[in-house]
Amino acid sequence: MDRPSVSIRCGKILVVILALGILPAVGCQSLMLTAIYLFKGMDVDPDFAKLKEKKVVVVCRPAATLQYRNANIGRDLAQQVTDLLQKNVPKIKTVDQRKVAKWTDENTWEEYPEVGKALKAEMVVGIDVENFDLFQGQTLYQGRASITVRVYDCKDHNKVVFEKIIPESVYPPSVGIPTSDRNETDFRREFIHVLADQVARHFYEHDPNADIAQDADTLVNKSK
Repeated sequence: MDRPSVSIRCGKILVVILALGILPAVGCQSLMLTAIYLFKGMDVDPDFAKLKEKKVVVVCRPAATLQYRNANIGRDLAQQVTDLLQKNVPKIKTVDQRKVAKWTDENTWEEYPEVGKALKAEMVVGIDVENFDLFQGQTLYQGRASITVRVYDCKDHNKVVFEKIIPESVYPPSVGIPTSDRNETDFRREFIHVLADQVARHFYEHDPNADIAQDADTLVNKSK
């Protein structure tokens, strides 16, 4: 996988340091870690690497209590996870989300492997969304969601071969965004992209420290 250039890495690190106001506290050990990051990179192996060269369908099912308030969250999240997998997992073949939506709308189903079997997939990435909220009070955006991800092997008796519980994702992690600074549609899209990244990164090489920059990015965006 191609790694970001040194200049891009420098830019990211400087943004984080300046935004968090920790520049005076950077010591020898931090500088050494920064040098390693710049010249070697910090990507780690995926938690589950067996989606490579497989036909995979991504299916997202929000809790029943979310269906009314957030009717499209399942499809939006599944689409973004599918896009990330297609982009980052070598030789994967993902099922078009339009086919997934058509089949799930027209058929009654209970278990994720049923969708995989119907669409001739080898693996199913099933995403359960237990809660999803965009607001902290009435005047601030701060997304919160709880997600469980499971991978089913349709070629091995629908066995669960990977499971990850993400108890609560919070975005931005520390500071909310005033509702006067951004419209709800844009923030919702941004939050779902963050959730999709947190799900999909388990299946390909990724930077485990990428979330550190979220608060810094938020501060930079607010200052524009």
